[in-house]
Parts: sequence; C-alpha cells; structure tokens
Amino acid sequence: MLFNSIAFFVFFALVLALYWAAPRRLQNPILLIASYVFYGFWDWRFLGLIALSTLIDFSCARAIEDGPAAARRRWLLVSVGTNLGLLAFFKYFNFFVDSFAELCAALGWSVSTTTLDIVLPVGISFYTFQTMSYTIDVYRGELAATRSLPSFALYVAYFPQLVAGPIERATRLLPQIEKARTIGADDLREGAWLVLLGLFKKVVIADNMARIVEPVFAGEGASAGVTTLLAVYAFALQIYADFSGYTDIARGVSRCLGIDLMVNFRRPYFAADPQEFWRRWHISLSQWLRDYLYIPLGGNRGGALRSYRNLILTMLLGGLWHGASWMFVIWGAIHGALLVVHRLWRRLLGGLRGAWVLDRLAAPLLGLAFFHAVCFAWIFFRARSMASVGEVLGGLASTWTVADADVATLRYMAICALPLVILDLWEEWYERRHGLRPRGPAYVFAAPAPLRGLVFAVLILYIAIAGAPAGAEFIYFQF
Repeated sequence: MLFNSIAFFVFFALVLALYWAAPRRLQNPILLIASYVFYGFWDWRFLGLIALSTLIDFSCARAIEDGPAAARRRWLLVSVGTNLGLLAFFKYFNFFVDSFAELCAALGWSVSTTTLDIVLPVGISFYTFQTMSYTIDVYRGELAATRSLPSFALYVAYFPQLVAGPIERATRLLPQIEKARTIGADDLREGAWLVLLGLFKKVVIADNMARIVEPVFAGEGASAGVTTLLAVYAFALQIYADFSGYTDIARGVSRCLGIDLMVNFRRPYFAADPQEFWRRWHISLSQWLRDYLYIPLGGNRGGALRSYRNLILTMLLGGLWHGASWMFVIWGAIHGALLVVHRLWRRLLGGLRGAWVLDRLAAPLLGLAFFHAVCFAWIFFRARSMASVGEVLGGLASTWTVADADVATLRYMAICALPLVILDLWEEWYERRHGLRPRGPAYVFAAPAPLRGLVFAVLILYIAIAGAPAGAEFIYFQF
C-alpha cells in the first residue's frame, strides 16, 4: 500500500475517521490494528516476524530493568543477537554466501555453495534498528522499560514510519504514544501541507527524474557525456525528492493523528562539507550510527587515527545497512573517506595563521566540489554492478557535445525542480534568520495568507499536470 496510491488515502481516511470518533482509550488499539493491517497489505506472512521482534524486545527490556545486575548484559545480548540474526538471515544470507564463493574462486579454491529464495520483509532494516535502540537505551539507564505491551507494539509497528522511517527513538516516540492525544487545527493544517509537499516531491520530481536516470543506468552501454552527467544530477534529485518526500508524507499523516515524528531531512544539498551533510541527510540513521556504533567504537577518543578508523567502519556498515551489495559498501566507503578528508582539512587549517581567511575564500569552491563528490558516490548507490558503474564513468569520459535532447532534458529537470529549490531556499533563510529549527513547516504558515494559498495552488497544479501517472514504489522501501 504505497503512500502515493488511492488505496492508501482511502485506508487513511477510514483510520482517521475511526480515530477521531473513538474515545481516547481506544486511540492506540485503533492505530495498532491499522498498523498491522497496513503491514499485512505488503506481505501478511511477515506479521509474525514483526510480532516476534516486538515480544522479544519487550521481554528483554523488562528483564534488563527488573532482573539482577549479572543478567542484564545477557538479556541485552539476546535482544541484539536476535534482531541482528533475523536481519542477517533475511537481508544478507545470500550476499554472504555469494561473496564467500567469489573469494574462494579468486583464491583458486573450488567450493559448492547454496543460496536460498528469501523474500526481504519490508521495513526490516528500519524497525530492527528502532527496537534495538530501545533495549540498548533501557540497558544504559536512559529509558525506563514500558509496562504496556500494546504501547510498545505500536512503537514498533506505527504505520506512518514503519517501512522507511524515520528511525524513532523510544525516548521521543513512546511518551507520545502513552499519553492521550488531542488533534488541533495546527496539526491538521501542517499535516496536510507535509502530505502535499511529499506527494509533490515524489510524483513530480522523483518519478519524473527516474525517466532520465533509468536509460543511463540500465546497463545497455555508455551514453554521451552530457547525457550521463544530467542523469547523475537527476538521480541526486530523484533520491532526495523520493526519500524526503516519503518522510514528509509520513510526518504529515502522523501529525493528523496527533503524533510528531522527527525531521529526517534539512536540505542536505546546501551542506558545505560531509559532516554538515550527515547532519542534514537521513538524520535518524546518522544519529543512530553515531550513538550506537561510532561512539561505542571509541568515537573521537584515542587520537586522530582511531577516530578516522571509527568513521570509516561506521560508514562502511552504514552503507551495508542499505542493502546486500558491494555497491552500497563502496558508497559508504566514499562517504567515510570524505569525512576523514574533511577532518584532515580542518586540522590543517587549525595550524595555519589567518586560516579563517582561507576557509572563507575556499568555502564556496569546497562546497561545490563536495556536492559533486556526493553525486559521484550516488553512481555506486544507483548502479546494479561494477560493470554498470564502468559504463556510467565511461559515459562521463566520452564525447561532450550538447544535443537538442540534452537541452530539453535540462529544461525539464529545471521546471520540475524549481518549486522545491524555491521552497528549500525559503526554509533555509527562515531558519537562519529566526535562529531556530522548527518542528513543523513554520516558514509557510508565517507567510501572508495569499502567499500560502499561492504555494498550495502551485503544488496542486504541478501534481495534476506534471505528476507521473503510475504509482512508483519509494526507493527506500527496498531497504
């Protein structure tokens, strides 16, 4: 049941009507049933899996909090081991087997391996990380274990963010679930705006950019240089609009239910360096990797070399989290290398007199260079194999002549993306001027009513005129 489908909006309208009409004590049961129905639409066979994960982590957290000190670590290992074991089997079993076979073949060894026909449960990477963070936080003493199994089950399966995040912390989401909620006018209007913005990003930008990207990455030979470059830029637009669009819809739907999900994107292509990029891109994942992987590895402690090692390891595993492919590992390695280079650059500047002058002068060029480094990394993220990467890089190195089709493609990209560029610039300006990071779309609702109406009308017209007709799946649903 895709967010960009009629079926979902019918489903959500029914849920919202029941939710509004029911007494407050029935709010959570309605949302829990709706969440399991929503997940069952994807594949009912995996309802048992998410229920099992819920029961294990709920029980382990209770045992960690209530049990003797000597047993606390064992119960944590049960929780983490079970979650990672399920994730490893469903997502990585065949990848590990194939990689082992390829390694043996490279060494000249003859081995016989068997892969399994495994269906990847939708959203398993997201809800696995979410439930693991809960038991880890209870173990660390940062959170009291909930006594309500239905509340915890809703925390795990809450349908707006179940299949592609944000990866919510229990410290933030559980208190909202466990209290009675009222829905105000601000919730509805801001929720409606976020849903509209998310739909615009998905059906106008992401799905239309996919038409430019697919022929170049389809593995049918190298395209011309300008055509390939435009496809790389188009994919950078596509994945940002696709993923942030999903998050906007998830947050908007949730706001209509009186629950506030975290902001997961803050205009990442405005970032001037890799550190800032990861504070703006997929924020819930980058914070999870920082708190549960990078810092436990040692973080910045132990000297520069160890911190660089920790950065590389964290980004490698962050890349692997996205999918069972060496392409994602390479993508993570590139971002890890960018973070290390950025730290080296900051250390170099720190030892120079008048470094702030050089920093100011170099910042625009470094920002532009970093954006293109991100686009280069996206090639590995999008490509299905190293052969496909070779074709794309070969296309970039081929003849650079501007054809009429390239001019038309660039014009089409600009027309589709222009409203998003304006809105992102507007929101960035608003946050910098007011010195805040608003929970909701404050920049829109702080504007005069005629301007707000114009913005709504433009996005609706864009969706009606330029929206891709077929409901394409969101990219991050595959993770």
